[in-house]
Amino acid sequence: MGSTTPVTREGATARRGDRGRGAVVAALMLSMALAALDATIVSTAVPQIVGDLGGFSVFSWLFSGYLLAVTVTLPVYGKLSDTFGRKPVLVAGTAVFLLGSLLCAGAWNMAALIAFRVVQGLGGGALQGTVQTLAADLYPLKERPRIQARLSTVWAVSAVAGPGLGGVLAAYAGWRWIFLVNLPIGAVALWLIVRHLHEPARQRTARVRVDWAGALAVFACGGVLLTALVQGGVAWPWLSAPSLALAGTGLALAGAVVWVERRAAEPIIPGWVWRRRTIAAVNLALGALGLLMVAPSVFLPTYAQSVLGLGPAAAGLVLCVWTLTWSASAALSQHVYRRIGFRDTALLGIGLGALILLAFPFLPYPGSWWQPMLLMLLLGGALGLFQLPLIIGVQSTVGWSERGTTTASVLFCRQTGQTVGASVFGAVANGVLAARLGGAGDLESVTRALAAGTAPETTRRAIAAAVHAVYLGAAGAAALAFVVLLVVAPRRFPVRPE
Repeated sequence: MGSTTPVTREGATARRGDRGRGAVVAALMLSMALAALDATIVSTAVPQIVGDLGGFSVFSWLFSGYLLAVTVTLPVYGKLSDTFGRKPVLVAGTAVFLLGSLLCAGAWNMAALIAFRVVQGLGGGALQGTVQTLAADLYPLKERPRIQARLSTVWAVSAVAGPGLGGVLAAYAGWRWIFLVNLPIGAVALWLIVRHLHEPARQRTARVRVDWAGALAVFACGGVLLTALVQGGVAWPWLSAPSLALAGTGLALAGAVVWVERRAAEPIIPGWVWRRRTIAAVNLALGALGLLMVAPSVFLPTYAQSVLGLGPAAAGLVLCVWTLTWSASAALSQHVYRRIGFRDTALLGIGLGALILLAFPFLPYPGSWWQPMLLMLLLGGALGLFQLPLIIGVQSTVGWSERGTTTASVLFCRQTGQTVGASVFGAVANGVLAARLGGAGDLESVTRALAAGTAPETTRRAIAAAVHAVYLGAAGAAALAFVVLLVVAPRRFPVRPE
């Protein structure tokens, strides 16, 4: 597993006593809460926003625009944090995020709100990547599970609480407060970072050269390809001219990224991210994790309401229980990987996860609420064993100057996997529904009909079959992650002495 001696001065970020480090950790937790909340908090306020601003036909971009901006900026911020330090990147990212929040609160129409959500996302990318990197900087290997478990808990609780908080604010204070509430929280986090985070000076032997051409190419390529995935099959058919044009442009830009990055002195996405077995394996495995997470997070609430007949609050409870076991399992995973290693712990977790996902289609119809809830409790425990050891393990294989890039590449792959999963599994669900109902409607339209009480029992059974198919696909993604780790990842991660 490698040595866990005290960190060197290069990585001894914010070490002015336990009190100073505690203040920085509090700032990281607040920053993580901001990033997680804004991915979900808008969802329940959409009726109020649309009623005030209009633009129902494009409101989905309130979510897509934010997530696209977060995803495509992750590699850029990772490289910048390795070049200039974590503190300036986190301070700048938090400032951009808060500016975007203030602009969103003052939006005068839907187009402006979408544009300002993109500004928020440009800052959110810095929050996600730099917070995870700083967590590894602050603690030696044997203590990292504690801080990572805290961050995982904050993320899970914030993501689950987001829709409820958004609904309360929209109903009793006005939807603009969904964005204004970020300002005091972010201001406290920003003050704590500026006041208590002290990075040691690093000597540079040459002038720093930033790969701005590569950053622009990565941003453009990621934006175009992710837009094609997000909007394909939703705003236009998959084989339509817009889909084909975006796909073709994205592939051309991908070629441009490779060309630019191979010639850059300090590339945004360096080749070693994929040449090193450990990092490549973790990237692919967590990309598969993002893919499989779509099944419960997107389709389970629909299943709970349409098939089990639960209300929105009860359906949300069925889903959110996995955050409890995920966080607990992540916190306890250190006792496993210290015995059998990072890779084998992750293999154990994702192997169990695949079996649990595979069990979902065998639930009785219509079944009872406790059956999917039990599976979600088990799935959270399995994925906690899978994700956290991989993140801690891969961060421990690199030094300070490569940790930001490595962490960003891992998070980028997970985010991209979620985007791909939403598109692929949406197409799978709609395909099953079309086959079962003779081509009548998609998942969104038939669930609305069920909610209105106008759909027959055959529709309910069709939804169950569609969600079962999605879970089979998620089990396949878990199996893919298992194979990748087994074949590509070394059994023992090459942990660097600290």
